[in-house]
Order: sequence, then structure tokens, then C-alpha cells
Amino acid sequence: MKIGMMLLAAVAPAALTGCNRSAETTADNQAANTSASSAAAKPKHPTYCFFTDADTKGWSAARDAAGNVTVKGKAHLEDTRYMAGFGEPEITGSSGRLWLTMNPNTGAYGAAGDWWDVTSTISGSSGVDAVAILCGTKTVAQLKISGRR
Repeated sequence: MKIGMMLLAAVAPAALTGCNRSAETTADNQAANTSASSAAAKPKHPTYCFFTDADTKGWSAARDAAGNVTVKGKAHLEDTRYMAGFGEPEITGSSGRLWLTMNPNTGAYGAAGDWWDVTSTISGSSGVDAVAILCGTKTVAQLKISGRR
């Protein structure tokens, strides 16, 4: 009887600990799912800008044959390990926003004169009539789109 009681005393805390871990894991998973769904609802955009005003030029926006907006411009980067590009576009009502970014250079060469051609077509943008080009929190260009919708 004494051995049975000692065995029960040794096993009981381990059994209870296992139950608590399961509950903690479930709570942790629910918290992670909640934060992932809120992150998916609002995309994150760069808050820092690697470009000065003199490092960007030639911004234009036009509609393609499908009615989507295509934005073009140039951005200057001296370090050929990096290239200029755009992040994920955002559409709110009749306006769109694109963030100018500095990405790793995926090619074997730099851009001529260190000026990168930056182009993006915003899918599902047939209802957009203005696009803002942003770099971090700074507005680089505000473009009106001409042509039919």
C-alpha cells in the first residue's frame, strides 16, 4: 500500500502538468491565429525610405487594355547589390497606393547609370483614377489616371 501511494504521488504531478500544457498550447495557437488574421487583414508597408527626392523621376500612370493601371518611373541606387522596385499595391475606393522599395538585385548586372526602371501593373484597378507613389511615409508622386474606365 505504501508503494502504491508513493507511485501515485510521483505520477499525479506529471499527469496534471501534461493537461496544463495542452491548455496552454491551445491558448497559444488561438492567440497566434488571431494575430495572423489581423495581420492578413492589413498589409504592412515599409516605413523607412531609402530614396531622396532627387533619386526618383519620370513617374507616369496609364490604363492597359484590360483597364488596369500601370505605373512607371525611375529610381536611383548606386549600390548594385540592390535594385528599386514596388511593394504590394493597395486600393481604397477610387485611389491606389504603391510603395517604392529597395530589393536585392536578382540579376547579374546593375542598371544603366544606376537608374532602375520601376514598373507595376495594379490588378483589379479598373475603378482607380488616382495613384500615390510612396516611399516609407513620404509621398513621392501623386498621379491622375487618364483614359476610360
